[in-house]
Amino acid sequence: MNKPPLILASSSPYRRELLERLQLPFSSVAPEIDETPLADEPPEQTALRLAQSKARKIGETCNDTLIIGCDQVATIDGQQLGKPLTHENAVRQLQLMRGRSVIFHSALCLYNACTGNMQAEVVPYTVNFRQLSNQQIENYLRKEQPYNCAGSAKSEGLGIAVIASMHGDDPNALIGLPLIRLVSMLENEGISVI
Repeated sequence: MNKPPLILASSSPYRRELLERLQLPFSSVAPEIDETPLADEPPEQTALRLAQSKARKIGETCNDTLIIGCDQVATIDGQQLGKPLTHENAVRQLQLMRGRSVIFHSALCLYNACTGNMQAEVVPYTVNFRQLSNQQIENYLRKEQPYNCAGSAKSEGLGIAVIASMHGDDPNALIGLPLIRLVSMLENEGISVI
């Protein structure tokens, strides 16, 4: 039996790099969906709904594939932190987060567009940020410019210097694609990574 093609429903270069670690052939397609949280929607539900929506959207036109959908919502004291997009917003986010804990809710969905089977889960990851001075925040942002990253820090880059500690079951979840869980989901669909 032929294995269905694998598609990553994301335009994120970070997620592509993570998926490449599994050494499986895949393509990437950017899903066009509205990522606005719903009123009173808990952060983990926002992430899960968006991951599933991204996978389903790609499945509408690629119906003989396995599709990986993912989304991430960062929260501090229940408040959602999106991608800062600008330097000023990133400064505000890092000032808010300094010396505090942020939970990154990374949702993962594997959708079999052939059978309609969908596996989905949220993998949380907690990051404790260092007590940074305004100058350290400015220095970091000028060097890394993480304006397209939820929480304004890239742990896979210089952002590791703004982090005091990290806790969770899968360090890849922090970057946005929980690979440990994905391997199990792929196995459930008959695809062995090793």
